[in-house]
Amino acid sequence: MGQVNKINTEASYQSVMAKIDGLMAKGSGNVSADELAEIRRLALSAQAYEQELYVVDAPSTLSGMIEMRMFEMKLRQVDLAKKLRVSPAKLSLILNGKQKADVDFLKAVHTELKVDANFILEHV
Repeated sequence: MGQVNKINTEASYQSVMAKIDGLMAKGSGNVSADELAEIRRLALSAQAYEQELYVVDAPSTLSGMIEMRMFEMKLRQVDLAKKLRVSPAKLSLILNGKQKADVDFLKAVHTELKVDANFILEHV
């Protein structure tokens, strides 16, 4: 596989994306192993550029952190409630700031969602 080239400009990024689109337009059954490797190399370059350009700020609230973890884990709110061992109604109240989180809930957020304990303490 070829070396991943660093993308430094928006024009270079657009060019790489056009190359990826062109190769992918052939269809998965019509690309060679070399073309698949090229797609992967180009995609890694584009991903590195995007990660430098589009920095997402960390959540600044406990509910924001919980919602981010829910998104990352691809959980629906009802599934998250089950994982945190609370009712969906209680989870909704906590996320909307209408009910304070209790210690058991905060422990579950730490253990089940892997939210740093210091972050939790600073945001309750």
